Amino acid sequence: MSTKRFSKIVGSGSYIPTVQVKNEHFLNHEFFEPNGQKIETSSEVIIEKFKDITGITERKYASDDQVNSDLAYLAAKDALESSKIDKESLDYIIVAHNFGDVKPNSTLTNQLPSLAAKVKNLLQIENPKTIAYDVLFGCPGWIQCMIQANYYIKSGDAQRVLVIGSETLSRVCDPHDRDSMIYSDGAGAAILEACEAEEASGILSHAMRTDTISEAFFLRADISDNPDFAGNSNSLFIKMYGRKIYEYAISNVPGVVKECIDKAGLDIKDIKKILIHQANEKMDEAIAKRLFRLYQEKTVPKNIMPMIIKEMGNNSVGTVPILYDQISKGKLEDHKLNEGDYIVFASVGAGMSINAFLYKV
Repeated sequence: MSTKRFSKIVGSGSYIPTVQVKNEHFLNHEFFEPNGQKIETSSEVIIEKFKDITGITERKYASDDQVNSDLAYLAAKDALESSKIDKESLDYIIVAHNFGDVKPNSTLTNQLPSLAAKVKNLLQIENPKTIAYDVLFGCPGWIQCMIQANYYIKSGDAQRVLVIGSETLSRVCDPHDRDSMIYSDGAGAAILEACEAEEASGILSHAMRTDTISEAFFLRADISDNPDFAGNSNSLFIKMYGRKIYEYAISNVPGVVKECIDKAGLDIKDIKKILIHQANEKMDEAIAKRLFRLYQEKTVPKNIMPMIIKEMGNNSVGTVPILYDQISKGKLEDHKLNEGDYIVFASVGAGMSINAFLYKV
């Protein structure tokens, strides 16, 4: 039997910032509606309702001496150490993010040079054939980069690709917007390597979609909800229509995940873990239930969808690679991966875009 070329994860890494921000941090915040009207409901009630919906009790922020490329570098360094490969052997460094480097107390983004170029510089990689570039694709960015990297490897163009997802959403959230409590910072990374095998392994299939007719601005950049905010003349914050995103996600993510599983010739019963982007605990639970219903399954197996949102918040492109790294290194209680396991990676976010890939450990 002849061998085929596949993409396998040979190392992973993550960086979780050290600044811990609990929900109580927002008790003294004044919140406003998008129309500029002050919300008279007490912060205690707002925070409690927020926790019930999202499951978030705390989140992690980057320290003031760090920017996004620093987080990306630390996750990359961790991945390289775990893989034990020569950094000079990397063919590509691809970084998924959305806001570039943002300094504390500013919403000004810096994307020149690219974060990938900055990471390559910080890693002190001399090889000019290590190509470094960024991808902006909303929260699904890291998964999209993994899909790209898989194409490079399967085509024979690359042997090893470092894929990073890193973000500092805490720097671009409006302090007067209730949704600001969702956002956090963090970075995750994985190294894909080509392998020759008779039996299919690594990334087996993927599926994607982008909807923009009425959905393009569900997530957007806009001024503060507080009409008297001092920086409204030159500051833009991340904004979202939460209810619309929720409805879009639970209506469309299950179908994309099923398409991905079906392309690999598998059934939902074959799947060991679903590693999904985490912005809202209830939303992800609803997605899982609808996915299993598409296969005429009434119940979702326990532990199939690991959750880290409670302590991490939503760190955008960092969520899924951080989740994978924690599980692969035995840092997440009651979750582990074994050789031969089938895993689905999935995400939804700005655009609006959805993507997924199926991976055999």
